[in-house]
Amino acid sequence: MTTTVTPQAPTTTWTIDPVHSVAEFKVKHMMISNVKGQFTALQGALTLNDTDVTKSRIEATIDATSIHTRDPQRDAHLKSPDFFDVEHFPTLSFVSTRVSRATNDELEVTGDLTIHGVTRPATFTVEGPTAAQKDPWGNVKIGASATTVIHRKDFGLTWNAALETGGFLVGDDVTITLDVQFVKA
Repeated sequence: MTTTVTPQAPTTTWTIDPVHSVAEFKVKHMMISNVKGQFTALQGALTLNDTDVTKSRIEATIDATSIHTRDPQRDAHLKSPDFFDVEHFPTLSFVSTRVSRATNDELEVTGDLTIHGVTRPATFTVEGPTAAQKDPWGNVKIGASATTVIHRKDFGLTWNAALETGGFLVGDDVTITLDVQFVKA
């Protein structure tokens, strides 16, 4: 009796470098311009399959209380039950379920996105990961940029105000952009 062992593809583990990473969003304000905001506290890990990137996995968590839009009054409103309700839902998260190649330079990463306690599938278009580079302190790093558009009402973010001239204060579509640097674990 012989046993065949299937060799495991080599993988490397990378953690998000929060100092060199940003999670940003933009949404229409008053139907006339985009307002941007950032979450300044994010963490997560990438398990990168070194021979087949489509067999890689990523998990990320964002601290919803770290929201910053350059307006303390707006930040407080976004943290309130009208929007993120950070007292009850302190984090946003993403766990990949599939990675596929879109083009030679881009991936599509699909997974479960959780915002405001609601989990829905989301697909990010990803540029990267880049080639590994060593920083001046000997840390090995890679980078990636990811973008998706969600409908905020799908995640229970329904607050809005009608404008006197027609339309609404807050747009329904939200563009999420992640510019992430990973450090090899």
